[in-house]
Amino acid sequence: MARRAAGEKAAAQGRRRGRLTAAAGSATLFAMRAKFDTLGERSGPLLRPLRRALDLVLPPRCLGCGLLVEDQGALCSTCWSAMTFLADPLCRSCGLPFAYDPADSPTSGSGGDSFVQDLACGACLAQPPPFERARAVMRYDDGSRPLLLGFKHGDRTEAAPTFAGWLARAGRELLAEAEIVAPVPLHWRRLFARRYNQSALLASALARHCGARDIPDLLQRRRATPSQGRLNRAERHRNVAGAFAVHPRRATELEGRRLLLVDDVMTTGATVSACSRAALKAGAAAVDVLVLARVLND
Repeated sequence: MARRAAGEKAAAQGRRRGRLTAAAGSATLFAMRAKFDTLGERSGPLLRPLRRALDLVLPPRCLGCGLLVEDQGALCSTCWSAMTFLADPLCRSCGLPFAYDPADSPTSGSGGDSFVQDLACGACLAQPPPFERARAVMRYDDGSRPLLLGFKHGDRTEAAPTFAGWLARAGRELLAEAEIVAPVPLHWRRLFARRYNQSALLASALARHCGARDIPDLLQRRRATPSQGRLNRAERHRNVAGAFAVHPRRATELEGRRLLLVDDVMTTGATVSACSRAALKAGAAAVDVLVLARVLND
């Protein structure tokens, strides 16, 4: 009986190692495909044979559900329709979408678009955030959550180039003025456990996409903060107060320059606000924020 139990345990461990090896191999192939697609945009016909070979081994699949799609990094029609992409009219500061178009209000006068662009939400009027502008690609909801969690926790890093394209479109005004692009940092212990910083992947892909300067270690998380998941707005701000600082070796590179801070999800803005204060304290001229998704309360 003991020999049989030991054999079953060894078999189970072997199956587990096999699944992990297969998952690692799949992730490697996805990363190779994404890399070849990115290089192919610049190298043209030189990489086409390799890309055709990868198409046979790993055909393009939907980032959300895995169905076959026409292009690598695309979403199928079902997953695309489940996303809620954010667009004007937005709060000029935090990027909160308005429930209706203020230009249609009888109080808007003849200002038109300029009137809408100057509007701020009530929260920003009451207490302006430390960053100048924040923009998000989409709403964080049931449609986008699986896609974002797969990227953040499921090693779906091949999605970074696609997400960078979305970020570039949503933040084109911010990118036009950005001098430095940097991610919200992870504490080293969390980075060690997760093995990658999803915000750093977004920032690097965005910088390559638009030609901006990427400084992945510009900011440091000086202390490990508890998860923000179950905290309310005030608790979130207290939790991250003073948790970030500019890397001493990077301070001179930031001084007098406009920073574009990149993160994956914005909930209350506590984390990006704490990072913005650290950057401004170190001499940044201004800070803008660009995130993949933001939580919106109905």
